[in-house]
This record gives sequence, structure tokens and C-alpha cells, in this order.
Amino acid sequence: MGTTNSETLCAAFQAQVARIPGKTAVRTADGSVSLTWQDYGRRVQRMAAGLAALGVKHGDTVGMMLTNRPEFHIADTAILHLGAGAFSVYNSSPAEQIQYIFRNADNRVVICEPQFLDTVRQASEGTAVEHIVCVDSEDTAPAGTMSLAALDELGDPTFDFGATWRAVQPSDLATIIYTSGTTGPPKGVELTHANLMTQITAVETLITPEDDDTVISYLPDAHAANRIAAHYRSVATGTQVITVDDPKKVIEALVSLRPTIFGAVPAIWYKLKARLDAALAAETGAKKSLALWALATGTKVATLKSDGKSIPPLLAVQHRVADKLVLSKFRERLGMDNLRVALSGAAPIAPDVMAFVLGLGLPVSEVWGMSETALIVTYNPLSSPRIGTVGTTIRGMRVALAEDGEVLVKGPQIMRGYRGDPEKTAEAIDSDGWLHTGDLGQLDSDGYLTIIDRKKEIIINAAGKNMAPSNIEGTVKVSCPLAGSVVAVGDNQKYIVALITLDPDAAAAFAEAHGISNVDPAELSVHPDLVAAVQAGIDAANERLSRVEQIKKFTILPTFWEPGSEELTPTMKLKRKPIAKKYSGEIEALYR
Repeated sequence: MGTTNSETLCAAFQAQVARIPGKTAVRTADGSVSLTWQDYGRRVQRMAAGLAALGVKHGDTVGMMLTNRPEFHIADTAILHLGAGAFSVYNSSPAEQIQYIFRNADNRVVICEPQFLDTVRQASEGTAVEHIVCVDSEDTAPAGTMSLAALDELGDPTFDFGATWRAVQPSDLATIIYTSGTTGPPKGVELTHANLMTQITAVETLITPEDDDTVISYLPDAHAANRIAAHYRSVATGTQVITVDDPKKVIEALVSLRPTIFGAVPAIWYKLKARLDAALAAETGAKKSLALWALATGTKVATLKSDGKSIPPLLAVQHRVADKLVLSKFRERLGMDNLRVALSGAAPIAPDVMAFVLGLGLPVSEVWGMSETALIVTYNPLSSPRIGTVGTTIRGMRVALAEDGEVLVKGPQIMRGYRGDPEKTAEAIDSDGWLHTGDLGQLDSDGYLTIIDRKKEIIINAAGKNMAPSNIEGTVKVSCPLAGSVVAVGDNQKYIVALITLDPDAAAAFAEAHGISNVDPAELSVHPDLVAAVQAGIDAANERLSRVEQIKKFTILPTFWEPGSEELTPTMKLKRKPIAKKYSGEIEALYR
């Protein structure tokens, strides 16, 4: 199986409805809601008719504020069939930021859950929003809103659904991805049907579609990774989507769902490694020795493959034994025994952790791309990965380096532009069509790309030494599972210091293991045992960092940082400028 020869997502969706009508298309993790492709197609047609009755037409936009649930997929696909563009807002975003987005998008309709209704109402003031559709309100829709059932009933029986979706063109807007705004107001990345179909088709080099594929949708649908990989790709290929409405539950959900395709940010892989490390620490005797030997053997094989070296015959035999006795059991324990492909992206993953997961026998490819490139631009081939790189260029795209090392990208996946902002679009895409990504990178002789860091985030110390903070931070996270977020600081300074926040789950487990009853971060951050454990993690990280990168001082902040907070974007990227301003006192104290 593969994607159809369709030029639009609408045509691709209709092809799947006709090809596999009885197969499950989308369901919740607990199975309480489950739709076949035929059900899905009917629901899309009814909602499209209802939205058309509200006045949504070709070229319009519709906003959504939903958790990961089947209704998102129905709504987004219905909007596509009208030739309109759907977009989502992060559920943690304040009303003021959502209002900015609504004004930029100029949408007249919003689809949301009751829990977000107050925020949506505040955000809608002074915008073009006229209609709010509220899911989970079938009996009595809140005042000023309508239910999904009422929307479906609103459709005109004479609405020509077929003619409407067939009129959609490849160049039409499919979605707007609003950047999470680490450096200012969100920018609306406009992606067309052609952008997305090109991405989906090109990705078949890495992920060849199969009829029994399943993928978990758990990251925010406002983020390009989830929207494209766990929604649009499904629309085009027939992959079953399983929705998990709380990203914090995904590690537990893996065990019961056992997907064939899985995508994650580095933090998920760090947590999985920490869990296995903790389980191993609790073992004793021969069982522990066997597990450690198997992991070391797997990691050695993964490293040799990454280095392009052959596997000695004896090591190959040992690896087969290790896999049969131990590694396969670990994959099963994690719920990853059915995986055909896993992706790691959105931020660099520490090479040691990538070697570890590959050593487990997990088919993980580190990829790189942006919202502006319709997601993946480079990927590590599963047959020839190179740890520490983000792989080679995907079919149809071109990558080059500017004189200062900035990564430039060109090809059919490049966005149409930033919505309503031709000036910023011109800053990002030059006259020759090259997108200036803002990332610094290196290309080796075989075309494998290594991302160093964001151009604007490089630390330059007092001696003029350039350092990538993400490398320092990633090394600490690997060495110190207690660390939730790490912020390396050192611009114009003689040495590096760090702000550290605790990972809530790891901190709670540590407290239980050490008989600490109070798990408040303010109390834990100063507890001698925990401070000593963090210090040990910093010491271990420093052994793997160059002298100038080593952390000389650190402080554990008395709070947990949550996605979508003042300090983190919804996708857990650091908001470095707000952090530097908010914690300037703590940083100054570390340099006294």
C-alpha cells in the first residue's frame, strides 16, 4: 500500500474511504469511540455541510481548541473538503495570545471543548469570530454556542459535497501552523495541499505505509509534528490513529496500544531510558549482570553501524543472543515490540541516548525540519543511521549552508508564507527561494547534516568561545534523570552556570525511595539528599563535556515548569529570553 496519486488531501481521503471502508480509521485509546473509514467519511460529509451552512467557504479559515480526540480529525478533514484552512491553538495559550491568532487568521468559526469555552469567548472579543461550536454538549449547548449534533443537522440536503471537495486545488491553503512564539508573537505558517502531499509522499522512503499501521496522536495538534504525522499522513495513507488526550499518559499508553509508528521529542526517550535504568538499579545478581551485558552489546553494535563499520562475527552472535534473551523483552516491556519506525525530533537528542535506544533494537530515526518546511527535511535511514546527525535530505528537498553555517532549505515543501506578514516572509525566504532556518549546521561528505544549535542561542563566553547550550543541557539530562529542564547560561562570562528544574515524576520517585514525605518542589529543591543526587549528575555530565562547557555552579529552582508556561513552549522548548529576565537574580547569584 502507499499514498494515492491524489494531488489534494481531500482526494487522498476519499480514496482511503473507498479502499478500506470497514477498517478502523480513528479511535480513542480506551476504545470508547471508534470510527471506520466509512463512518469517518460520513461524519466529514455531514460536518462539511454544516460548516458550509454557517458560511464557511473556499479560502476561509476555522479555528480549533481541542484535546487529542476523534472529533479533531473529523473537523479538520471536513474543513479541508470545503477548501478552507484549519488551525489549532495550544490549549495552554492565554486568551490574549489566542486573540492575536484569531485576528491574524480572520476566522469566523471556532470549534472547542467546554473546558476552553471561557478562554475562547475572551479571545473572540474584537475578532471576526461569529460562531462557536462546542463539543461534548449534545444535550444543552452553552449559551451562544451550538453542539456538534446541531451543526450536523444544520447542513443543507442539497449541498454538493462532491463538487466542493473536487474543486480544491493543490495550491489551496490546507492549514496554518502557528509557531509557539519563543521570541515574540506567533507567526502563522501557511501550508498548502501541495506542501503536505509532497511531504507525505517523500516520507515513504522512511515510512512505507502498511494496512495494519497504527500511530498514537498525543502531542498538541497545534504543532506541525502531530498535525502532519498523526493526522494528514493518516488521511493520505489509511493509517489508523489512536488518540491519547493527555501527553503525560503516553508512556503508559504505549504498553497497551503497541503502535507500529511512533514519534517523540527527546524528553520522551530520556524518560524511557530513565525508567529502564531505574528498573536495572533495582535488580541484583546474575539477572542484572545479564541485562547490563545485553545493553552494552546492543549499544556497541549500534555504534559500529553508525560509524559505518562491520560487525565482527563473534559480536554478531552475541548480539543475537542478547536480543533474544534480554533486548526483545525490554522492547515488549516498553510497548514498542511492534514498532516499524519511530521518529525523534523537535530538538537534538543526546547521542548517548540515541545509541541506547538503537541498542535496544528500536528502529528510531532522528529527523529534522520545521513548520515552515511542512515537517521533515532530513532523516536518518534506518539501514545506515549516523548518531549525532539528523541524516540526509528527503526526496525533492535541497539543503545548503550559508557562509556563517546557517542551514538553508529549498524545495516544494517550503511554506506559502507567514500569514498576513509579507515582510517576515521575505526575511525568511530569499529571492532565490531558499528558506533561512535560523539553525547552524554542518554537512559531512556523505550529505549527513548535524544541527549545532539555533543561531541566536549560541553562547559566546568571555574568551570568545562559541558553545551550543542544547549540547550542554542534553548531556545533563542524560546524566541526571531528576532534571526536568536545564538552562545553560554563560554569555560574556568566564564559566557556565545552570538553572535546573526537577522532573515531577522523577522527583516523586526519588522522594518515595528516600522516605521524603513532602514532594513540594520548594522543599525538594533544598533537600540535602536530592541536591547531592543532582550534583552527582552534574559531575557525571561534566566528565563528558569539554572544559569550557562544564557547569561550574547550578541552582535548583523551587518550582516545576509545565509546557505552555512562562518558561516553556507547549512543545517544551525553552523560552530563553523570558527565563533570563525572570530568573536574573538567581543567575547573578551564581556569578558572585
